[in-house]
Amino acid sequence: MGHNLLLSAALRNSNTVEVHVTVDSIASQKSPFVESYDNRVENVLTWASKNKGNNIKVFPLNDSYGPAPKHSTADSIVATEETRSSCELINDMRRDNGLQPLEIITVPHIIDFHGEILSSSRIRSGIVDTDGNPWLSEELRGSIVKMVPNLDNELKTPMGKIFQGPEDIPEIAMSSALENLPENRASLVAVGDVTVKTLLDMEIIPDIGLVDGMTKRASLCEEDLVDATLFDEVLYAKNPAGRLTPSLLESLEKAISMQSSVIIHVDGEEDLAPLYIHCLAPIGTVVLYGQPSQGVVSQITTLDVKTRCRELLSLFEVL
Repeated sequence: MGHNLLLSAALRNSNTVEVHVTVDSIASQKSPFVESYDNRVENVLTWASKNKGNNIKVFPLNDSYGPAPKHSTADSIVATEETRSSCELINDMRRDNGLQPLEIITVPHIIDFHGEILSSSRIRSGIVDTDGNPWLSEELRGSIVKMVPNLDNELKTPMGKIFQGPEDIPEIAMSSALENLPENRASLVAVGDVTVKTLLDMEIIPDIGLVDGMTKRASLCEEDLVDATLFDEVLYAKNPAGRLTPSLLESLEKAISMQSSVIIHVDGEEDLAPLYIHCLAPIGTVVLYGQPSQGVVSQITTLDVKTRCRELLSLFEVL
């Protein structure tokens, strides 16, 4: 939304607008989860096509200032309060180059739902969506929600990539899933006793693990229970089968904010937890869970995945 406001301000009363988009080699230094140059250019061009921006041209930006200090035909530049000082420095450089200073068009910040300045870093952190709104509504946050029957088949379909392997040797599927993890990722979240224990048996402690002491609705024997002492922190949540509760949501939020490994003991069932996890987690988070008789599902948190989870949750019944 903030970038849309900048583009709108540039487009207004202009003959030509140049948008200089930072190349990947520079943008990736800010965060490994910044969208690719091609995607960011496509986003600008898509916005332009929807907003009569036929006079918008896009160029790669390979340094801090681009052509602005020596641009002989430009007469204005768009900034936020945060970037105005850079524009003033550009004008100093233009004067040294014998050019007229650019008029600085200052655009106000967008304030998000939480009263903070909307930024790409807050979006990547999973706090708000691209419009500055929370991923979970206040109604969802304060209510127990129940899965409706017509979602049963859809939620049983793996939402992510499934890695096949024999059920009695879960390490095979898990090894494939781990080998295919992206080089750059955020936290690793494991959902389900078998998934968590398999990782621990492979000497990998997930950042967050969720267990309920059950598998296929049957209680696990003592030797198959997860050793919680391997985690730095232990949290608890109540969450009946087929439901999502404020108790689970609170524990997940605490776990995601912690810098140490956390296991969440769920009194009830944790099967639907990935819907909340993706809505709460930063971009790049990897969620692993078991798919009965098939293997392990790996799903990376993206804006599209967050949007899909929010859509599914909107179909749940509020109790």
